[in-house]
Amino acid sequence: MKRCAIVSCLFFVALAVQANGIREDIDFTGEKARTSYAFGMTVGGDLKQAGLEMDYAAFMEGLRSAMEQGQTVMDRDEALEIVQNAFESTLRKQSAELQAKEEAFLAANASQADINITDSGLQYLVLEEGSGPKPTINDMVQVHYEGTLTDGTVFDSSYERDEPETFSLDMVISGWTEAILLMNVGSKYRVYIPSRLAYGERGAGQVIPPFSTLIFTVELLDITENIRDDDDEEADDSLSGESDSED
Repeated sequence: MKRCAIVSCLFFVALAVQANGIREDIDFTGEKARTSYAFGMTVGGDLKQAGLEMDYAAFMEGLRSAMEQGQTVMDRDEALEIVQNAFESTLRKQSAELQAKEEAFLAANASQADINITDSGLQYLVLEEGSGPKPTINDMVQVHYEGTLTDGTVFDSSYERDEPETFSLDMVISGWTEAILLMNVGSKYRVYIPSRLAYGERGAGQVIPPFSTLIFTVELLDITENIRDDDDEEADDSLSGESDSED
């Protein structure tokens, strides 16, 4: 499946790399031409974003030879291996660049006044120090927060929803857990969570890129004990619509 995807990707991008600018000798009004151009533009943009470099003449010759079933300078398995290696090499290069960028940000931020750093590398700034109790790992907490990337992009905010969030501290990323455990109820911190304590080299969907330090402004509003025992089973069953009665 992966090999088929790579071959298809390279085929469609060839439609868009024959020249710089828009060629005047191609009629883009026809459905076939417009569809072909759309595929080439979309896939070509993705490959450019991925950082792949191509010799267009060699690329087009490989495409022509394969489609016309002519003689090729390598067999299909070798070609697929080369393509796979190119993608993997580009991915490693991008990852190294993103990791270096993150490390530079964290180093610069660590030198700022009043920044605290834990043994794990978590960085935080105390905006307001509360006087209430501190939560434990088994607690539910209620918080208001805003999460941004280092460029200021907001990816989540309970402030925007105008409703605080409640969650268990053992159900979130490790950087969140560590940060909240530092806070007393009533505190407000700005927390800088390195990617290794968040979503790492994979990121999170289209929202959080790989190797992203996450910046949260967090207010700890309240603590709710997260305790469940046998005495609560009857009440829980009732809430779920179940009953022990056989009448």
